[in-house]
Amino acid sequence: MPNRPNDLHRLEQLLRARYPFIFMPTLEEDEALELVRDVVLRMPYALRLWSIVGGVRDGLVAGVAPVPDTEHPAAALYYMTRQADISINVLLDLSGHLRDERTLRACRDLVRHCRESSSHLILIDHQDELPPALATQALRLDLSLPDEKELEVVIRDTLKGLHREGRIDANLSKGAYQTIIRNLAGLSRRQVRQIITEAVVDDRKFDEEDLNTVMARKRQIIHRGGLLEYVETLANLDQIGGMKRLKSWLLSRRHSLSEEAAKFGITAPRGVLMLGVQGAGKSFCAKAIATAWQRPLLRMDVGALYDRYVGESERRLRDALQQTEMMAPVILWIDEIEKAFASAASRSTDGGLSQRMFGTLLTWMQEHTAPVFLVATANDIEALPPEMLRKGRFDEVFFVDLPCAATRREILRIHIARRGRGPATFDLDQLSKACEGFSGAEIEQAIISSLHDAFAAGADLTTERLLSTLKQSPPLSVTMAEKMLALRAWAEGRCVPAD
Repeated sequence: MPNRPNDLHRLEQLLRARYPFIFMPTLEEDEALELVRDVVLRMPYALRLWSIVGGVRDGLVAGVAPVPDTEHPAAALYYMTRQADISINVLLDLSGHLRDERTLRACRDLVRHCRESSSHLILIDHQDELPPALATQALRLDLSLPDEKELEVVIRDTLKGLHREGRIDANLSKGAYQTIIRNLAGLSRRQVRQIITEAVVDDRKFDEEDLNTVMARKRQIIHRGGLLEYVETLANLDQIGGMKRLKSWLLSRRHSLSEEAAKFGITAPRGVLMLGVQGAGKSFCAKAIATAWQRPLLRMDVGALYDRYVGESERRLRDALQQTEMMAPVILWIDEIEKAFASAASRSTDGGLSQRMFGTLLTWMQEHTAPVFLVATANDIEALPPEMLRKGRFDEVFFVDLPCAATRREILRIHIARRGRGPATFDLDQLSKACEGFSGAEIEQAIISSLHDAFAAGADLTTERLLSTLKQSPPLSVTMAEKMLALRAWAEGRCVPAD
């Protein structure tokens, strides 16, 4: 399978520019090796390949005996340094061995040798970390994910290969075929080949029924990565009480991620930050936006960002953001963003990891061009680094306050109707007054609690029973009154009220 032309051109360009040391962190080792071999076939280089189990061997000709006694990385590096020809030296998974001082010294010597002899050192590694002595000399090359045009080539070539093994009947409308291609965006070439093979291997057919297989496997792969979760939701803006300004802002931009909007000259909106009290409906809004705009919703699990292996956290974040861009247009939801990057606002004990990752996210927010709409929610403004609130990071910063009387009445109506009761049979004005200071989530929980009480008593839900429940449960605005007042005072003049 040919590599993406952009990757091939970029690597060839780097070699012609005589960069002696190239670092390729990736989990797709076979794809990276294939890319290097494709370049070597077009340029006058010898190719040597090293792994700890095979030692140094010819990188193009299979079956040639390896160089004796080169399994140890230091020995392999020393051997490569002593070769006089112009060559490309590829080492697999070397970074873990660079903690050994002898191996690190030998690698630095090889970099110097490559610089002086017009040869090249390429490290292909599953870890995204180099010692400082090497990191300053390495040029990083990240493999790109296939775009829609190449995805079509990968699918076609995979089907042709399977067809040679046994007849494959393809019966897809153009629309369904394009839907499959869009759902495969953000995956590697290997993952795409595997999914297509699974979809047709049993019935030897490639038709619209395979769309479900493609979508199911895509969700599994996204979840397996640990950072992104594909969220299915039926929420819509009509199920949210109040937030009129936010709703109006979103509705006016609901088509702004489309190709038609781009052709019209509209730059895709970058996103919104929603600050506010807990339980006010910020997370529910993220789900409703995806439904209203008819776009996929990806939730980033900030708790999975910090990996115990040095360097893995940054790589995982970059990979997740790259995958999100390849799936665009899409909604990216980061819930309680302050919990992920709170340490970036102060001196932390994590060796600067929080600051580096926060910087990676900020750079992406500022510079990404793919139509990815970021919805970030936060409860604690003091924990957010001030750089997050700078103009240009988000299109707008909304403050979601406790609902007013009219909004509380609307929230009561929505949740009572959702549970099969007629809102007209309840005194919504009296209930709205009784739940002053309650958040939307607290109002919902009061209704659920009243339903449990009514069911246990063999009765139905009534206004009186709801009033009794509301009196027994003080809201968060009472138990944390000082914090609520401070949050409101900060938001005054700094944020746009959502309602």
